[in-house]
Amino acid sequence: MPIFALKMLFGDSARFYGMLLGLAFSTLLISQQASIFVGLMSRTFGFVTDTPQPDLWIVDPAQRFLDDNKPLRSTAVQRVRSIEGIEWAVPLFKGLLVVNLPDGKRQMSQVIGIDDASLIAGPPFMLEGALTDLRKPDAIIVDERATRREFKMINPPEGGEPRPLRVGDTLELNDRRAEVVGICKATQTFQSQPVIYTTYSRATQYAPMERRMVTMVLAGLAPGVDEAQIIKSIADRTGLSAFNGEEFADKTVGYWMRETGIPINFGTAIVLGFFVGVAVAGQMFYNFVLDNLKYFGAMKAMGASRKTLLGMVFLQASTIAVLGFGLGIGMTSAFGLTVPGERLAFRMTWHIPLIAAGAVIIICTASAAIGMWRVLRLDPADVFKG
Repeated sequence: MPIFALKMLFGDSARFYGMLLGLAFSTLLISQQASIFVGLMSRTFGFVTDTPQPDLWIVDPAQRFLDDNKPLRSTAVQRVRSIEGIEWAVPLFKGLLVVNLPDGKRQMSQVIGIDDASLIAGPPFMLEGALTDLRKPDAIIVDERATRREFKMINPPEGGEPRPLRVGDTLELNDRRAEVVGICKATQTFQSQPVIYTTYSRATQYAPMERRMVTMVLAGLAPGVDEAQIIKSIADRTGLSAFNGEEFADKTVGYWMRETGIPINFGTAIVLGFFVGVAVAGQMFYNFVLDNLKYFGAMKAMGASRKTLLGMVFLQASTIAVLGFGLGIGMTSAFGLTVPGERLAFRMTWHIPLIAAGAVIIICTASAAIGMWRVLRLDPADVFKG
């Protein structure tokens, strides 16, 4: 019976390929849009994942997410250091500055100023140069993606063809000289601006002078201390809010989820993908069962039990579900591997294939259940009368 059920399925090639493509497209739409959504949300807190050193991120209580800068007084660093249980605390500058390029263009860029002494919060991966080179005069480290795109040398000093920015080239940050001493690899930001690293003292010189220049304070905890108690102490003694890395990332994602239309846009596309599967694959499978009722009736007349007939329908639905899901998730994976990550946010976590598989199971189960109901009500006499 299983072999006969598969022959029935594969024998109706028009409906088989229609159901296969319907489920594959539904899986593709659900998993692709979900992966792009997760990739986009991951970029909102990319700097947090790139900076594993601090145990606590200390910010103004009014700061709603990572890039919602509310500068602190310079004394905030000393006040945090004075709290028992804090092993170290360093200032961080994070802001948008204008970069003047050799060809006369201007590019808004994200400048990150890290502690001069410890160099904590430096770039996660160095491709050229060393992190300690930031201690050289006018030194900056530039993200590799920006060297090929925004900072591409259109009119290099030595003449010739345009080329990527490289170590030894100079830029102007807010009309001040900056020499590239290293190339790094950093997570792309949500706003997709180029990322530049330098020391905190130099960043405050590049930035327009303000009364408050500390964007946030990064702190490390002494071994064995209670993190929750330290966070409470920071709030009581400084009036500032402290978060661990996971909490700060969740706070940032929560803001973009609540305050923007991004979840609605992607959620709509995912829901449409589900209904595409229902409208195409589900409807075609139901019609497939209807067209084969005469065969099920004949087998029922020859003594096939209800369990056997239902098993045949279940096998057919399961086969088309597995093949359609496999094809759809394969196309999604190929899409993610071929599209450059710098052009499109794409991150497929293990949850996404499970969600897509669940949608396919619901579509096929519902279609099979309706088909099984028709098979159970089938009277063999009706088949022979027809």
